[in-house]
Amino acid sequence: MHHDAGERPFIVIWEVTRACQLVCTHCRADAIRTRNPFELSTEQGRKLLDDLASFGTPRPLVVLTGGDPFERPDLPELVAHGTSLGLSMALSPSVTPRLTRKVLARLHEAGAKAVSLSLDGASAATHDAFRGVDGVFDDTMVAARMVRDVGYRLQINTTVTRDTVHELPGILRTVLDLGTTLWSVFFLVPTGRGKLLDALTAAEEEEVLHWLHDVSDLVAIKATEAPHYRRIALQRAGVADLDSVFPVGPLRAALREATEGLLTGNEPRRRMPRPPIDVNSGRGFAFVDHVGKVYPSGFLPVAVGSVRDTPFPEIYREARLLQELRTPDSFGGRCGRCEFRTVCGGSRSHAYAVSGDPLAEDPSCAYQPATGAIPAPSQNAAATPAA
Repeated sequence: MHHDAGERPFIVIWEVTRACQLVCTHCRADAIRTRNPFELSTEQGRKLLDDLASFGTPRPLVVLTGGDPFERPDLPELVAHGTSLGLSMALSPSVTPRLTRKVLARLHEAGAKAVSLSLDGASAATHDAFRGVDGVFDDTMVAARMVRDVGYRLQINTTVTRDTVHELPGILRTVLDLGTTLWSVFFLVPTGRGKLLDALTAAEEEEVLHWLHDVSDLVAIKATEAPHYRRIALQRAGVADLDSVFPVGPLRAALREATEGLLTGNEPRRRMPRPPIDVNSGRGFAFVDHVGKVYPSGFLPVAVGSVRDTPFPEIYREARLLQELRTPDSFGGRCGRCEFRTVCGGSRSHAYAVSGDPLAEDPSCAYQPATGAIPAPSQNAAATPAA
């Protein structure tokens, strides 16, 4: 980022509705079949977009999510209004019969530029079980190609658990075949329905993040709820013999072997890796739910205000919790004394889910910081290494 994350967010996610026809096992929220009558109205939604545009340049990226945002009939109007204000509008729909070429084309004409779809398994068996509906894997393949055909940038979102982690190389192969612009790998936070699934251990997550860095020259990668990916990018920068400095464990070895087998004979073009963007819950990032409550993240369910009562910029800049989340020196345990705290800060959502304290140590990170007084690295230093 090239602006102060305390002054304005880089990205804002707006859950325009919680209605959804899928029953995903990992959902952070208890999605419902029908729309809540207390959702933000069209006019309230337009006012929220006005507030987001009032930040000025650079304006936040706005992602309309759910539930399933395609459950809202006024979605084209909201997209068009945001676009007219200079906001970059993106969509994160569920793959249901509502996702049609006609609707995609209408929303693209209204100004939406990117669409993200979920792919949580390398096969129909795994993905359909994850989504709770048979046939959704095949429908997702059709939808992804349709998204590209209409002219959108395609993002694929993948939630990784202990039960699905070995499918990541297969998902990567599909991600590449679909011409994906960005692969966002979500590390499970035990909240909502996700409490019933098995998250990776901290050591396993470290191995997966190293593997993601290994393949980050194949597709742009975002590690969601794993900000220590930025720490790994910094640690690996300029290291000639990575395996001697970061020994390969059994999980990463298995992922590497499977990746090599899937890419042999069809080697994709290598590219400059995408540097991981320095955003975290409440720091460059915020979430607005379907009734207008503002949260540091959709995975950190502590409301800091409501856009029904207070303009979003005022909430973002002045809410006490958001200010605390932008002050990593006050974090507890290893996170507060880590030399990478200003460019990582740990997953605040994981910290809250496990301890009930959003400022606590992140239990999903295995890194042991150096002891003693540690100077915080500069933001400029973090911007250079690629990841």
